[in-house]
Order: sequence, then structure tokens, then C-alpha cells
Amino acid sequence: MKEFLLIYRADQNSVAQRSPEEMQASTQQWMDWLGGIAAQNQLTSNGHRLVNEGKVVKGSVVTDGPFTELKEAVGGYSIIKAASLEEATEISKGCPIHKVGGSVEIRQLDKM
Repeated sequence: MKEFLLIYRADQNSVAQRSPEEMQASTQQWMDWLGGIAAQNQLTSNGHRLVNEGKVVKGSVVTDGPFTELKEAVGGYSIIKAASLEEATEISKGCPIHKVGGSVEIRQLDKM
């Protein structure tokens, strides 16, 4: 099995405008989806949500970032196991991020 990084992107402004009930329902959908992956023994790491503030370092230049004025910002990640990129893609199709217009970037991890 290979490992894949799932990077979750969404419009952070629309996510922030949800009611507490909508947030609770969304959290349950994420738990159910990740639980299903774990039940198949394919979840390596739940990963984490990412806060909206940080820094970007390019050489000796440091700027504020990430740039949340972009349409989609990285909101979190998980690591899964799958036999192929195609299988990892199929798994990512069930991600709850799609319900809020978000996307999942799938990248195979390469051993160093």
C-alpha cells in the first residue's frame, strides 16, 4: 500500500458563516467519513485542521500568509493508505468538503 496526503481546500469565509448546528452536523460527517476509512484500515493519520493565519518564507523574505483572500485556502489534511492514485481518488470523492464547494488534492507521499 502507498500513502497519500489528502489536502482539503475550501472558501474559508463560507465555512466560517455556518451556524453551530451546521458545524456540528459537518463535524459528524467528517467523523463518519474518516471512521469509514479507518474501518478499512486505510487511515494513517486523521491529520489536523489548519488555522487561517501564518507566515510565508521565501528566501530571506517573510510575509503574512496564507492569503485568505484567495478563493480556496488549505483548511486541513489527512493521510491515507491506498493501492493506487486511482483508489485514493475514489476514497476522496466521499469527503464532506465537497458539500461546501471545496476540493481535495491527492498527493502520493514519497519516502526520503
